Amino acid sequence: MNRYPLWKYILIAVALLFGLIYTLPNFYGESPAVQVSPLRGMTKVDQGLLKQVDEVLKKSGIAVQGIAFDTAGVKVRFADAETQIKAKDLLQSQLGENFVVALNLVSSSPKWLSSLGSQPMYLGLDLRGGVHFLLQVDMKGAITKALERYTGDIRTGLREKKIAYSGISRQGEAVEVKFRDAESRGKALAELQKTSPDLLLKEAEEGGEFKLLATLKLGAQKRIQEFALQQNITTLRNRINELGVAEPIIQQQGADRVVVQLPGVQDTAKAKDILGRTATLEIRMVDEEHDVMAAVQSGQPPFGSELYTERKGLPLLVKKGVVLTGDYISDAQPGFEGQSGEPAVHITLDGRGARIFKQVTRENVGKRMAILLIEKGKGEVITAPVIREEIGGGRVQISGRMTTTEASDVALLLRAGALAAPMDIVEERTVGPSMGAENIAKGFNSNIYGFIAISVFMIFYYRIFGLISTAALAVNVLLLVAILSLLQATLTLPGMAGIALTVGMAIDANVLINERIREELRNGLSAQTAIHAGYDRAFATILDSNVTSLVAGIALFWLGSGPVRGFAVVLCLGILTSMFSAVVVSRGIVNLTYGRKARLDKVSI
Repeated sequence: MNRYPLWKYILIAVALLFGLIYTLPNFYGESPAVQVSPLRGMTKVDQGLLKQVDEVLKKSGIAVQGIAFDTAGVKVRFADAETQIKAKDLLQSQLGENFVVALNLVSSSPKWLSSLGSQPMYLGLDLRGGVHFLLQVDMKGAITKALERYTGDIRTGLREKKIAYSGISRQGEAVEVKFRDAESRGKALAELQKTSPDLLLKEAEEGGEFKLLATLKLGAQKRIQEFALQQNITTLRNRINELGVAEPIIQQQGADRVVVQLPGVQDTAKAKDILGRTATLEIRMVDEEHDVMAAVQSGQPPFGSELYTERKGLPLLVKKGVVLTGDYISDAQPGFEGQSGEPAVHITLDGRGARIFKQVTRENVGKRMAILLIEKGKGEVITAPVIREEIGGGRVQISGRMTTTEASDVALLLRAGALAAPMDIVEERTVGPSMGAENIAKGFNSNIYGFIAISVFMIFYYRIFGLISTAALAVNVLLLVAILSLLQATLTLPGMAGIALTVGMAIDANVLINERIREELRNGLSAQTAIHAGYDRAFATILDSNVTSLVAGIALFWLGSGPVRGFAVVLCLGILTSMFSAVVVSRGIVNLTYGRKARLDKVSI
């Protein structure tokens, strides 16, 4: 009656083994470390970089506990945080600007655990520390980008309507369109008033030329700035999601600043590099009408053009007019160029971008097109191919002396979305683990004291069945921590509160079972029958109470954000593990204890 089939005992044993393997890393702790990564893939991560870092530290007499490298960079472990900070400052000054040196924490778990994919839980900013950024949005840059976009749109619109114009350029905070006669200007004015209501249009005449000056209305400027801030917050969130950071805090501060906190990040160097970059893509035409060498010698590019250097080292004149921007990108993936096999980025444009690109390539067959990556106000020509034929379908490929790492990073930035305005990191700090040491101690102690208090009560009140319930409760905590570790969840103070609440709630199921067994015994049933009936008849009540709690947890996760969602995740997982431990595990122990006996005179409950 009270016996499990073999497969259920095997299931419990596998669950216990799983819990032990994936919970163990959390007891080994983490060591202070410094991570050295090459900036934008300029240098390969290899033994040479490892030796360079090792030599710098040895010359300064800094003791190292371990040094290793992976695809992300070189990681050096130290005995304490003081040595870690000293080593970071030294490496940053010695290695130069081509490397990102960041504070980190490296797991001290044995290699055999790591080989099984067993890693400790991340700890949140309030427990372990993490990275804190304060970013400033360049609002003037947002207006400038909007004007550049309008310049391209006006050019395209006038061409589509076949309205003749002699020139178009951006002059300060205005777009200037030149015409040969008043009639063409009048047609353009009527067209732009219909298609661009955010522009304030003013007619002017100078030197026999008819001009149309377009500036942004004040309401439009304010709206663009607000949009830029919100778009940048969305873009940062997308980038962080691409990095796999759990429970980030991204919020507006003031009118033009954004706070970004990345609690429990493992790869702080990667986060710093990706968030610190403001990459946007621009496609422009190469200026082939003027002599590029004359511009190099004079140091003054022709009007309407800018001087850049290709990755091959050759100078290149590029027109200021932007044909297409990263705003039209719907997807970007790293890959390889078809013929040469070089790393490349494959870009997919949206419908409007595809139409513009098709038209531009059709009108400029035989001419060169420059693809620029704009970062922090500085442009870099990635490639400048000759347009061989009209390109339709919205598929674009960029390549040009890129490493696979750089191609992956560029694709990530373009895929996550272009920043609507440039951003600068005005404050950056790494929060050390010492700040959260007291919180960790209090949270851990609250869980331990709660567990002990419940265990003492259960054993005193239910005797052997109380001891079995305590064992089931321990299994519940073990499985919960193991699942959180497997998911690489970020544990915060609310998460620790969720574990404490789970411990309190999980014992309810065992109380219901034990009381039901007592009731069946009072009704005159035999001990074996009472145990069987107690578990079977209490199950419906246990299921009902846990389902209602699960619905509340799902609602918290769905409607909440940040710490609230972290609490909800722990609560929901705790409900599922408590169901398994209270019903399956505890009954398995009871069956092993009492199920082997054909007749029972009494049970200790």
